Amino acid sequence: MLLETSAEYGRGLLRGILRYARLHGPWSLHVAPGHLGQVLPKAESWGGTGIIARVRSPEMEKVIRATGLPFVASSLSESQQPAAGRKFGEIRTDARAIARMGSTHFLEAGFRRLAYCGFAKCRWSSFREEAFLQLAQEAGYPCSTHHIASANWMQQPGWIKSWQHEQPILVKWLQSLTKPVGLMACNDACGREVLQACATAGLHVPDEVAVIGVDNDEMMCELSTPQLSSVALDVETAGYNAAHMLDELMSGRAAGGQIVWVLPTHVAVRRSSDVIAQDDSVVAEALRFIRDHSRRNLSVDNVTEAVGVSRSTLERRFYRATKRTVLEEINRSHLERAKRLLLETDLPSQQVATQAGFGSLKTFNRTFRRMGGATPVNFRRRSRLMMATRRVGRSVPGSNAFPRSK
Repeated sequence: MLLETSAEYGRGLLRGILRYARLHGPWSLHVAPGHLGQVLPKAESWGGTGIIARVRSPEMEKVIRATGLPFVASSLSESQQPAAGRKFGEIRTDARAIARMGSTHFLEAGFRRLAYCGFAKCRWSSFREEAFLQLAQEAGYPCSTHHIASANWMQQPGWIKSWQHEQPILVKWLQSLTKPVGLMACNDACGREVLQACATAGLHVPDEVAVIGVDNDEMMCELSTPQLSSVALDVETAGYNAAHMLDELMSGRAAGGQIVWVLPTHVAVRRSSDVIAQDDSVVAEALRFIRDHSRRNLSVDNVTEAVGVSRSTLERRFYRATKRTVLEEINRSHLERAKRLLLETDLPSQQVATQAGFGSLKTFNRTFRRMGGATPVNFRRRSRLMMATRRVGRSVPGSNAFPRSK
């Protein structure tokens, strides 16, 4: 297993692989703890029959392919995609789903200017950038981009000197952006550097520049200043499915040419993006009040009283800025809180309704079904069934553990 143990992405894959090995082994596992510089052990001392890897260079990919062993890997070269009959598969993050989750987070917070910071000459970063730009274009909002020269500059000799060169360029770009702006970084390491550059530039986070990363590496996110919001990925399930795929390839039960998809689950909101961005201060205050009181049974009059304008004025300005009515925003806020409670707790529906700000269980059920497309009970059951099914590597209607490449 050529996977880093110093970052959440690699650790998540390893947790999933180990869970599969415990259930379907025994497997003898060779892993070298550390960062991204792992190499294959010598054949005479290893005697392995399969490889799971995160490819860091063309040279590393060439060595893996030269073994002739079945393998499952991420970051494979574009020119050698999996093909039916080949004894390898690929681990790939769903760039569009990740970008959609990030852009939606910013748009729902009221941002109308977006930005993306990623790594140059890095496929997965480029895919996320392309998807983020397309989603911004579809929404009708401008999006600026910037590239840090290398995806692994922090692991190279002399990286401090490299960063001394990179940071002023990043600072200048951040200062050039029209504020406020919602900025998505390609991963948490990149997001952390953006936050440091914002501090150097004297920019206020999140009021001027709101930032989210990807991976939800809790240690890195919590150590950032301010704490970094991040798109969480279901990496453990991907690791489990990658191990299942490799098992099938090693045993000859399946052909190659399949992809293990790493899917996003949610945005872990921390201080770096916990803000309401609106040019209209009244609308911003109304959105903040609704968000901060999502567990209360709110009415439009409550919001009107809090912001100190007439109801007709608030309704007119609110719809012009958000394309939603105040009541629709209240219901949306209640619904999002209810979904989190249904997924993250075992509270009965009555308590979920109360803690999500619905006046009664009847109102909760009716609103949830109308806006969510299912009853709360069915939503919880279906969501948990999907999660459980992904963990055992089986398919459910509308999903595929590792669908074939199209």
